[in-house]
This record gives sequence, C-alpha cells and structure tokens, in this order.
Amino acid sequence: METNENNIENPLALNMHTVRSMLVQFIKDELTNAGFKKAVIGLSGGIDSAVSTYLAVEALGAKNVLAVLMPYKTSSPESKTDAEIIVNDLGIRSTVVDITPMVEPLFESEKISDNLRKGNIMARERMIVLYDFSQKEQALVIGTSNKTESMLGYGTLFGDMACAINPLGDLYKTHVWDLAEELGISKKIIQKKPTADLWQGQTDEGELGFSYREADRLLYYMVDERRTDEELLGLGFDKSFIANVRRKIQINQFKRRPPMIAKISHRTVNIDFRYVRDWGI
Repeated sequence: METNENNIENPLALNMHTVRSMLVQFIKDELTNAGFKKAVIGLSGGIDSAVSTYLAVEALGAKNVLAVLMPYKTSSPESKTDAEIIVNDLGIRSTVVDITPMVEPLFESEKISDNLRKGNIMARERMIVLYDFSQKEQALVIGTSNKTESMLGYGTLFGDMACAINPLGDLYKTHVWDLAEELGISKKIIQKKPTADLWQGQTDEGELGFSYREADRLLYYMVDERRTDEELLGLGFDKSFIANVRRKIQINQFKRRPPMIAKISHRTVNIDFRYVRDWGI
C-alpha cells in the first residue's frame, strides 16, 4: 500500500507555522461573528482534541476554554491522564462527566452487545453533554474531526463529528501530527496509538485495516489532485487499497453534508439560501 515515490518530496508537507496562524484566526473570527467569546471541547487525551484545545486557547485565552472529559467505565485510565496533562499545560478549566450511568440503561434495556452500536451511542451521548455545557457556558463547541476521518467516514454522525466550528476538518491526520509538533504538545500524546477508546483494545488503524499515513498519501492524490485509478496504480498504490478507500469516500458522502432538504420554495436552506454575506454576517 506504500508508494514507490521515496525520492519525491512529501506531497503532504505544509508550513505548519502558517497553518497555526490561520486556524487561530479562524477560531477568533468564527466565534466573534457568531457573537461568542468562549469555547467548549470534548478532551479525550488524544491528538485531535489536544490540537483543537491548544488552538482554541491561543485564539481565545485559557479562561475562555472549557475542557470536558467524558470517560466510560471501560475507558483507558491513560486517556484521562493524558487529558489532564493537556489541562495542566494550558491552565484551562476542566470538568469530568462519567457517561456510564447515562448509556448503560439503554444498553441493558435493548440488550445491546455490539461494540459499534455501543460506540455510536457513547459518541452521541458525549455530544449531548458538550452541547449542554455549551448552553451553560454560552460557548461554542469546537470540533476535533480531521479530514482523513471525514473522507473515510470514520466518525459518528451527530456524535464526534458534531460541532459548531471545526479547525481540523481540512487537515489530514498526518497534518494533525505535524501541527501538534508545532504547538509543542507532549510527545507522549503525539506518539500514542490513535483510538476513540470506545471499547477495550480498540484502535483506529486496527478498525480501518490500514495506517493513517498510508491513507493520507492516497487520499491526497485521490481527492486533492483528483488522480484516476490508473494514475494511482502508476504511483505504486495497490488496486484493492484504492478500491477500498474510494468506496469508503463514496458511501460516506451523507456524513459530510447537512441533511438534504426537498426543494419546494424559491429560497431553500443550503440550496439557494446559503450566502451569509447577504445578511450582514
């Protein structure tokens, strides 16, 4: 699944100092435009939520960012420890909400044993908690999903993919690691295996069946450069890998867009009525 272009400059390379400045300004502008000053972030102890939190603090100040830790009874203790490292490094407010008593009644009443169903319920319960704190704090929920996850559909709709604004949505996972280095995030967090920590032993790459770095390189050529399958084969990618990733992109398009609205009137939300500049926003 690797390419044979070892002698070619990394196509995913970005100036992370510039990216950092752009994303900090993005957070400032979007919150200001919406009339908010504070942010709420679900902090898992993983790299994505860590990067979003560091960016939010740089944009808004430590006093204006609340980190919410939401463990389940089987969550790894390391996740909480790593989240606390971030909280302490940044000097931000934090709170812990155990979602176990919230989700267990549904698991039991519906006799749910399937890990994927459980994981989706937990992800959506965490977003319920975040949006409650959003109301309480008069703050916006900052997203933590990256472009790799979005392209592959590796996320829960109205769960971890839900947010008011998302600074990481146009960064592949490889970029997130690079940005974490730029931000000075703990090496321990950068180097840990990516996991949603939804059940014991779960890892992102184990579920996907390939590494993020493999996927990112293919996605760049497939999505950003719009290469054909023939061109991708010529770049050294495996045929089955190309088909697998392309299929994931196709079947998960519904996760990347707002719900489709049946057009009846002259001005339909997200079809004709979508240009915020026309309304002074």
